Amino acid sequence: MQSTIPLSSLKSGEQAVIRKLESGKMLVARLTSLGFTNGVAIEMKQNYGHGPLVVSVRDTRIALGRGEAAAILVERGEA
Repeated sequence: MQSTIPLSSLKSGEQAVIRKLESGKMLVARLTSLGFTNGVAIEMKQNYGHGPLVVSVRDTRIALGRGEAAAILVERGEA
């Protein structure tokens, strides 16, 4: 198994699989309600290195702040 990295480390166009959410209960609950759960495939749509990120999860595009993205640990590659 590869090591996990923060979602914010992915470049535009890269795909990954969510492995863990590391944050407080409120943020984890919010992310889970948006579809960010373990084992789900995710694709980075936009990451300019600053400002918000845009990702595709469960056929939905979602904008996340860098702090939120840092709490989502992923493993590179397709599900």
